[in-house]
Amino acid sequence: MHTVIVLGSPRKKGNSEVLVRAIAKGLESTGGSVEYIRLNSLSLRPCQGCGGCDKTGACVIKDDMTDIYSQVDRADRLIVTTPIYFYTVSAQLKIFMDRMQAFWARKYNLKVKYREGEGRKGYLVATAATTGERIFECAELPVRYALDAMGFDYGQPLLVKGVDARGEVIKAEEPLQKAIVFGEQIGAGRL
Repeated sequence: MHTVIVLGSPRKKGNSEVLVRAIAKGLESTGGSVEYIRLNSLSLRPCQGCGGCDKTGACVIKDDMTDIYSQVDRADRLIVTTPIYFYTVSAQLKIFMDRMQAFWARKYNLKVKYREGEGRKGYLVATAATTGERIFECAELPVRYALDAMGFDYGQPLLVKGVDARGEVIKAEEPLQKAIVFGEQIGAGRL
């Protein structure tokens, strides 16, 4: 099983990345392969709402997103990770999701059912500094629908509150152990 992990944080080695790397450790222990996409290191333009993808299912913007489309197509599992900023996903992840309008057009306008019925799953891994009861709500809904456009069923998310400073989650043993088990369960097809 091949998993693509989309790193949506602008910070290297931040809390969401630390968690997702623990998940990758669990995935790899089951024999799965992992590939990372660090959005902040790429040149990505926002969706222009031009409708260029409506007839072809391909985005007309030529930037680093072109390679990402094929990486996502190859994935059996997709994990998107983000810190929560103002109760939603990072700007980097939002651009990634908006640019998946091309996949939405492919699926819904052109009726192309890419890898339909293969049991592909996508997951949200998110961290938040605050501990508000509804802190993850505005991130889960857009991620769920972006994953649908990409041809993935929405799997159980891994959401961790109360971590702010870079790498702070390392001090919290429980979330890291939970992340490893999360990866093992994904790799074993139980999640």
